[in-house]
Amino acid sequence: MKRSVIETLLGAAVLLVAMIFLVFSYKTANVSTGTGYDLVADFSGIGGLKAGDDVQISGVKIGTVKAVNLNPETFLARVTMTVDNSVKLPDDTAALISSESLLGGRYLALEPGASEEMMKAGSRVPYTQSPQNLEQLLGQFIFSMQGDKKGGQSKTASSDVP
Repeated sequence: MKRSVIETLLGAAVLLVAMIFLVFSYKTANVSTGTGYDLVADFSGIGGLKAGDDVQISGVKIGTVKAVNLNPETFLARVTMTVDNSVKLPDDTAALISSESLLGGRYLALEPGASEEMMKAGSRVPYTQSPQNLEQLLGQFIFSMQGDKKGGQSKTASSDVP
């Protein structure tokens, strides 16, 4: 009998710790149930951006990516984002997709312009920049180095002629 009381108390302690952890993680996760307005932006490539990723201005989260679809008329990737109602963006805002780190993870960065006119719900972000493709940059660097070796002398090599 004494053993089952100890096991019951231990089980209750485990459940209590689990509940404390759950409350702590919910509060620190910055989960927002606030409302916002939707904006769209068209990109030539999204580089792994997906629904649920952050929308940030100067590193501060102001919204989330709601959906990523293909625009059937232009064949561009259409990103729909929800921006917090407290953030009013000028109509010349630029959107660019950035990496959180070298290991991956993307977010949508917005850079507000200087226009006096503000975007309304459903507006399209006029200026976009697709993410840099690391594989393409690395390939260009490798092939440019091979081209220098095949060309004979280096451009910095000096000759005996003054």
